[in-house]
Amino acid sequence: MRVRDEEKVKLVKQTAIKLIVEDGFEGFSMNKLAKACGISVATLYIYYEDRDDLIISIAKEEGDRMGDAMIKDFDPEASFEEGMRVQWRNRYAFISENPMSGLFLEQLRTSTYQERFLDDFMKKFKHVIARFMHQVVERGEVNAMPFEVFWSVAYSPLYALIRFDREGQSLGGKPFKMTDEMLWQTFDLVIKALKN
Repeated sequence: MRVRDEEKVKLVKQTAIKLIVEDGFEGFSMNKLAKACGISVATLYIYYEDRDDLIISIAKEEGDRMGDAMIKDFDPEASFEEGMRVQWRNRYAFISENPMSGLFLEQLRTSTYQERFLDDFMKKFKHVIARFMHQVVERGEVNAMPFEVFWSVAYSPLYALIRFDREGQSLGGKPFKMTDEMLWQTFDLVIKALKN
């Protein structure tokens, strides 16, 4: 049996992410990946059972990286505003520093891999965030609400700004470049909307 070449594995992962972001899951194949990496298809099967195993393996690793980034310096006992500020800062930093990973994870959320990805991804930080939300609701800082309602108000504006910044334009094609002032102005509005 051949020894696992970690540099080759890293190349395979980076190239797979790039291909999936560019071509979608429908356009992604082990043959295309092997060719892009300059390796044989047989080499891929040393590291992964099949296409699904490769995608789920990469999704788990990238999800773990993002989950770790999201809870970095996060205190579940913090006030609502401070906890949310850390969340926004961490999410924005991760996606800014890892744009391909961010796009890859976004594609996972709208794919047939969504359920398997989210199960693992949510385990990484669900307990910490749930504890935080329980505390802020118990302290009366925000009202209890369905998770989907909370997420839509709390994070959708952040991801919309990130998308505008990545695309370099806002609605109507106007040039757009994210600034700290825009980021935190939007954050203040979100906090105001969510607080009692």
